[in-house]
Amino acid sequence: MIHSRLAITAATIALALTACSRPAGSSYGDDRAKIEDLQARYLFAFDWNDAEAYANTFTEDGVLNFGWGEIKGRQAIRDFIDPPGEQAPEPATPEGERPRVGRHIISNIVVDIDGDQATGRAYWTHMTTGPTAYGTVDLFGHYEDEMVKVNGAWLFASRHIYNEAIPEGSARRNNPLVTPSPPPKERPRSTGNAQQPTAGAPAQ
Repeated sequence: MIHSRLAITAATIALALTACSRPAGSSYGDDRAKIEDLQARYLFAFDWNDAEAYANTFTEDGVLNFGWGEIKGRQAIRDFIDPPGEQAPEPATPEGERPRVGRHIISNIVVDIDGDQATGRAYWTHMTTGPTAYGTVDLFGHYEDEMVKVNGAWLFASRHIYNEAIPEGSARRNNPLVTPSPPPKERPRSTGNAQQPTAGAPAQ
């Protein structure tokens, strides 16, 4: 009886020590919360044309691909959002109308975490306001992500963006949760800019 009690006590102490030694923020719930925060910060940065914050959601050698080929590395991603030497003109707004504004929404986030690596799938939706400032959904698609934890922070190692408004960027028939999609097919670059996407321009 005494031996049984000693064994139970030892096991309890071992479990307590294991729990205490677990790195902070290493649970699935904590990691998922940080990944969802990453997803949201990415879209805030994109919608407000914050090139620095946008690029910093990727690793130093991160890859972005939405159909213009692979954009590799933070500097290249930063330059995509804010091309050096280019100043995007403010769109003219007719008198009596509200300026056109676009915003992205992310939903149906699925995350699979394995240590310091994770895969993610999620829907994105783009809404644009009209002359009266009422918004409508104009574009939608999904993300396929590879993420890594670097110094406690989750970052995109790779983000593939699929846009159902573009034949080359559609999701095909396979469920991306079961079978990862091939990279988006490369297509000619449009004249639209990143912040005011058309059906042929980037919308992320």
